[in-house]
Amino acid sequence: MQLWESILVALRALTVNKLRTVLTMLGIIIGVAAVIALISIGNGFRQQINEDLGSLGTNVLTIFSGRFSIFGPGSEEENQPRTEQKKKPPEPLTLGDAEALSDPLRVTNVVAVAPEYNVNSARSVVRGQQEAENISISGVTPEYASVRNTVPELGEFVTQEHVDRRARVAVLGARVVEQLFEAYEYPLGEAVRINGVSFEVIGVLEKKGQAGFGGDQDSVILIPITTAQTRLDNAGAFRGSLVVSSLYLQVDTQENMNAVSDQVTVVMRERHRLGDEYQNDFTIINQAQLLEFGNNIAAGLTAFLGSIAGVSLFVGGIGIMNIMLVSVTERTREIGIRKAVGAKRHDILLQFLVEAIVISLIGGFMGIGLGYGIAFVIPTIIPNLGSTVVTPGSILLATGFASAIGLFFGVYPATRAARLRPIEALRYE
Repeated sequence: MQLWESILVALRALTVNKLRTVLTMLGIIIGVAAVIALISIGNGFRQQINEDLGSLGTNVLTIFSGRFSIFGPGSEEENQPRTEQKKKPPEPLTLGDAEALSDPLRVTNVVAVAPEYNVNSARSVVRGQQEAENISISGVTPEYASVRNTVPELGEFVTQEHVDRRARVAVLGARVVEQLFEAYEYPLGEAVRINGVSFEVIGVLEKKGQAGFGGDQDSVILIPITTAQTRLDNAGAFRGSLVVSSLYLQVDTQENMNAVSDQVTVVMRERHRLGDEYQNDFTIINQAQLLEFGNNIAAGLTAFLGSIAGVSLFVGGIGIMNIMLVSVTERTREIGIRKAVGAKRHDILLQFLVEAIVISLIGGFMGIGLGYGIAFVIPTIIPNLGSTVVTPGSILLATGFASAIGLFFGVYPATRAARLRPIEALRYE
């Protein structure tokens, strides 16, 4: 009952100077709105990373020729020997490597292996008078569809028969179709010319959009890998096997990713004849590590944006302290009367603390609405920023922080009011 009465007294006191109360709340409103809006940007970035990597396949290990790291210095593979090793020019990846990694006796827990060959020669993709720009052309095998989560929306994917007979067939990305065909045209069965060679369109991929790590997934053309290596480009061979650009391995479960990566390292070092003398001349990217790396970046960004917004909340708290000190000065006589009729020190302390918290909470609730609105509008104003995600956690964090600000900055004014001596307070005018 005493708490409820203190809340009612606080509300009446706040309505006496409405403009001053609103101006005091403004700092909290802006602070809470900023926290929610900026954290929603970080959460949206994290969600986009998860969606992008999910669209590239699940539980995937990617192997490239050469030694590099996307995680920065000091992030070498854990299974790399610590002793000083020599470097040697990297050997290219080949279809023979793909076959070796597909052998369950050598590498266990692998669902499928998908080699990819990127056509690096001058690319020209035309249909009649229409020309597609900024297109990547890759030679793939049937396993690519499941490993890389690349499903045709229309038609079919590259089959083993296409690979065996080096067929001139193509599966187009959604953006390629938009550039080469009118909306009313049906692309399946039509012909497109790639570097002057005619290809029949057998499939259209579902739209995926931009990928943070994989570029534009819709500006692609997929053809049989043997066609890309021999008819469209000259891939060359190494030790009797055609060269590929990269290898993708799909692992059965997330828990087996590291174990499979270790097995792949052993097989690849053996095939590339590295022995104990040379460093790895290939790079294995673990999708789980990639996801963790991206989430760490997103978490850091979210924390950074949240801390910036927290500064405005702190400033709002200073405003609350300022106005509460003014309120104590203006209501000195009221405090004296309350003490004269029996109010204890803790009663006065509670009254002014409740007033500070009420200001913070009302401002916090208004800030939640404003912050949610800003988060909703941001993607329409800045489309390249991506989506924003408002989570219950960010709302609770902002509200709890606002309450804590009110409590923290209300303690000193409330303590000062509670310490007033009744006689001096009654005499004050």
